[in-house]
Amino acid sequence: MSSKSICSPSESSSSTKSWIVHGIVAGAAIAVAVGARAYLGRSKNFRSRVVGIIPARFASSRFEGKPLVNILGKPMIQRTWERSKLATTLDHLVVATDDEKIAECCQQFGADVIMTSESCRNGTERCNEALQKLEKKYDIVVNIQGDEPLIEPEIIDGVVKALQAAPDAVFSTAVTSLKPEDAFDPNRVKCVVDNHGYAIYFSRGLIPYNKSGKVNPQFPYLLHLGIQVLYPVSYYSS
Repeated sequence: MSSKSICSPSESSSSTKSWIVHGIVAGAAIAVAVGARAYLGRSKNFRSRVVGIIPARFASSRFEGKPLVNILGKPMIQRTWERSKLATTLDHLVVATDDEKIAECCQQFGADVIMTSESCRNGTERCNEALQKLEKKYDIVVNIQGDEPLIEPEIIDGVVKALQAAPDAVFSTAVTSLKPEDAFDPNRVKCVVDNHGYAIYFSRGLIPYNKSGKVNPQFPYLLHLGIQVLYPVSYYSS
């Protein structure tokens, strides 16, 4: 597959404003905070090394071969990779896949590829396996979904910086305004944050829920964006 583009090189990214939220798993906040402080004591460059991993598989149950679908002359995975490369906080960017066709395609347009097993049940497991195979160790792992060809580099940088600034958080993610027409779509994950910007709940149902069961047009509902930025505690303790 050729990496030559047949479309205009100019691209416009969404102007949707996104908020960065920190994620602390209920009941695990103490363990996360202790682990972060312990690592901080070993390094002056706390959370300074960042790797972006794009998990991609061919055999999707909902859309087989989705990473290779052509979008204006380029495969989707290439557009996701090119947008992600514009993020200034990433020290390294790789594609993690179990499919030779995807691997060959990515190598042709210049991406680093790590082959993973077919047993990975989701993108998180694929990222974790790829992380173990990297020669260098990283302080932060950015899980970038392979079907985000219009991902904003500023969102990647924002969630990375949010995690770097919050030593008591184990991961960070991003949310944006939820459109009223998507309120009851179970494929749109909703999020609730506290007054300090920390995520406290995620749901496929509408949250917060009110007695009427209807959308309150005056309430700023939030939509969760798929990007996740993690502090790989288990990686360093293994």
